[in-house]
Amino acid sequence: MKHKHAALISLFLLLAVPLAGHATLPAAVDGQPLPTLAPMLKKATAAVVNIATVGYVEIRQNPLLQDPFFRHFFGVPDRPYKRRTQSLGSGVIVDADKGYILTNNHVIEHADKITVTLRDGRQFSAELIGTDPDSDIAVIRIAADDLTALPLADSEALQVGDFVVAIGNPFGLGQTVTSGIVSALGRTGLGIEGYEDFIQTDASINPGNSGGALVNLRGELVGINTAILAPGGGNVGIGFAIPIHMAEQIMQQLIEYGEVSRGRLGVTAQDLTPDLAQAFGLRQSRGTVIAQIEPGSAADKAGLRVGDIILKINGKPVTSSADVRNRVGLLRVGSTVDITLLRDGRERTVRAVIEAPQLEQLAGKELHPRLAGALFSNIQEGMKAFGRVEGIVVDGVEPGSPAWRAGLREGDIIVSANRQAVRSLEELRKAVKGAPQLLLNIQRGSGALFILIR
Repeated sequence: MKHKHAALISLFLLLAVPLAGHATLPAAVDGQPLPTLAPMLKKATAAVVNIATVGYVEIRQNPLLQDPFFRHFFGVPDRPYKRRTQSLGSGVIVDADKGYILTNNHVIEHADKITVTLRDGRQFSAELIGTDPDSDIAVIRIAADDLTALPLADSEALQVGDFVVAIGNPFGLGQTVTSGIVSALGRTGLGIEGYEDFIQTDASINPGNSGGALVNLRGELVGINTAILAPGGGNVGIGFAIPIHMAEQIMQQLIEYGEVSRGRLGVTAQDLTPDLAQAFGLRQSRGTVIAQIEPGSAADKAGLRVGDIILKINGKPVTSSADVRNRVGLLRVGSTVDITLLRDGRERTVRAVIEAPQLEQLAGKELHPRLAGALFSNIQEGMKAFGRVEGIVVDGVEPGSPAWRAGLREGDIIVSANRQAVRSLEELRKAVKGAPQLLLNIQRGSGALFILIR
């Protein structure tokens, strides 16, 4: 026992010394102030808000419950079944005078009520200005005085290794600050959004940080925190933010028009590999080559050709096919775009006018009676599946319809019908025409299944 008491006394003395030291921690060492981010964060955190939403979504029911005879016979009440949804996230005030807040679409999706809480504790109901699911950007507005907005940085000037700070509301704990560096730039092909050009950072980002701010050490907004790569469900040092130069262009369209009206150039671009570069007689191995041009498209009218090497779009260098897609995806229908390209060893610039996409959509009843109630379309540029899978998208299914009872659901992608690959509505029409039964191979989310319709 004596030894135990002595050990406890020694431990107390050891702990007591550092505590006394901390109490008299100097503000400077050798005449130099200690490094701290506190002054910058005092201003920046006032512009980051917490967002809470409440909404209701319809619950998908067993097809039997949609049958009016079944409902009448068993006395099933004729009312829609809805489930209450809640979400917590973050947002960034970008205009203090008008109360505009930038956040992620998935933070406010399906929301009937949006509540914004400021750092000083004030709460406001927010108005939805507009959303763009393809880029996961949304703009909301609050009517409040004495707001603080974050100044916008030039995110295109970011470099790997730059210090950044993430501010948000992880796990609903309240405002939290984490720091790190820019780990990579221009991350694409993650399948998170339709348009991807992410900043990757090792600053801790967790669920609830979505819509929050990624700032530089000057307290300027460089990105909107959006996603994490988290096999275990938490931060593993790989987080992604939408660069502010991309988010700002989308935000301006949402504020001015309430929506994003994207056009099409009408080209399919392919990354330039060293082997392709050698085949084209090029010294450079980075860039993109036009592999296909849609007849009658903006690219066709501008005189672009298959085999052209795209070097720049509106004066900005192009290093991959994702650059082409993202740059064109930020332009509204009717805007012009200058494309600098390499053809036959000579550099030239052509101008194209972005045109509205020609969306092909077809009702299921026009394809086959057993597909009635569903709406089908080709996979369009801007969809997450574009360039990753070939098939036909189920745009919507009316509950209780033949297509619904057969098991089709919105978002399904039909990759084959009656054992024939289908890459267009016309191919689907030929595969199902006059067939007594339909065997559909469906891709649903990350899985796949067969549906037999008799």
